[in-house]
Amino acid sequence: MRVRVYVRLKEGVLDVQGKAVQNSLTSHGYEGIEHVRVGKIIESDVPENNFDKATQQVTELCNKLLVNPIIEDFDIKRVE
Repeated sequence: MRVRVYVRLKEGVLDVQGKAVQNSLTSHGYEGIEHVRVGKIIESDVPENNFDKATQQVTELCNKLLVNPIIEDFDIKRVE
Protein backbone atom coordinates (compact mmCIF):
# COMPACT_ATOMS: atom_id res chain seq x y z
CA MET A 1 0.00 0.00 0.00
CA ARG A 2 1.30 3.44 -0.86
CA VAL A 3 0.88 6.17 1.73
CA ARG A 4 1.67 9.84 1.72
CA VAL A 5 2.66 11.75 4.85
CA TYR A 6 2.05 15.50 4.83
CA VAL A 7 4.32 17.29 7.29
CA ARG A 8 3.96 20.94 8.27
CA LEU A 9 5.06 23.21 11.05
CA LYS A 10 2.63 23.57 13.93
CA GLU A 11 0.61 26.75 14.23
CA GLY A 12 2.61 29.36 16.09
CA VAL A 13 5.98 28.07 14.86
CA LEU A 14 7.70 30.68 12.70
CA ASP A 15 7.89 29.42 9.10
CA VAL A 16 10.88 31.31 7.70
CA GLN A 17 10.72 29.48 4.37
CA GLY A 18 7.01 30.20 4.03
CA LYS A 19 7.62 33.88 4.76
CA ALA A 20 10.36 34.00 2.09
CA VAL A 21 7.99 32.43 -0.46
CA GLN A 22 5.26 34.90 0.48
CA ASN A 23 7.66 37.84 0.07
CA SER A 24 8.80 36.49 -3.30
CA LEU A 25 5.20 36.12 -4.51
CA THR A 26 4.44 39.70 -3.47
CA SER A 27 7.55 41.01 -5.22
CA HIS A 28 6.42 39.22 -8.41
CA GLY A 29 3.07 41.00 -8.34
CA TYR A 30 0.91 38.38 -6.61
CA GLU A 31 -0.77 40.64 -4.08
CA GLY A 32 -3.10 39.43 -1.37
CA ILE A 33 -1.56 35.99 -0.88
CA GLU A 34 -1.05 35.59 2.85
CA HIS A 35 -0.14 33.01 5.48
CA VAL A 36 2.09 30.91 3.19
CA ARG A 37 3.35 27.78 4.95
CA VAL A 38 5.90 25.37 3.50
CA GLY A 39 5.95 21.69 4.41
CA LYS A 40 7.11 18.39 3.03
CA ILE A 41 5.58 15.22 1.63
CA ILE A 42 6.97 11.77 2.31
CA GLU A 43 5.60 9.00 0.10
CA SER A 44 6.30 5.35 0.72
CA ASP A 45 5.10 1.84 -0.01
CA VAL A 46 4.16 0.02 3.18
CA PRO A 47 3.99 -3.81 3.26
CA GLU A 48 0.46 -3.79 4.65
CA ASN A 49 -2.98 -4.18 3.05
CA ASN A 50 -5.01 -2.83 5.97
CA PHE A 51 -5.02 0.99 6.04
CA ASP A 52 -5.53 1.19 9.82
CA LYS A 53 -2.52 -1.05 10.41
CA ALA A 54 -0.48 0.85 7.84
CA THR A 55 -1.42 4.14 9.52
CA GLN A 56 -0.37 2.75 12.88
CA GLN A 57 3.00 1.66 11.47
CA VAL A 58 3.65 4.95 9.65
CA THR A 59 2.59 6.97 12.71
CA GLU A 60 5.24 5.14 14.72
CA LEU A 61 7.83 5.89 12.03
CA CYS A 62 6.84 9.55 11.98
CA ASN A 63 7.06 9.91 15.75
CA LYS A 64 10.44 8.17 15.93
CA LEU A 65 12.23 9.24 12.74
CA LEU A 66 10.44 11.33 10.14
CA VAL A 67 8.85 14.20 12.05
CA ASN A 68 9.93 16.47 14.86
CA PRO A 69 6.79 16.21 17.01
CA ILE A 70 7.78 19.26 19.03
CA ILE A 71 7.40 21.66 16.07
CA GLU A 72 5.69 19.63 13.32
CA ASP A 73 2.29 18.03 12.70
CA PHE A 74 1.57 15.33 10.12
CA ASP A 75 -1.32 13.65 8.32
CA ILE A 76 -1.26 10.27 6.62
CA LYS A 77 -3.26 9.64 3.45
CA ARG A 78 -3.62 6.55 1.31
CA VAL A 79 -2.50 6.98 -2.29
CA GLU A 80 -4.96 5.39 -4.70
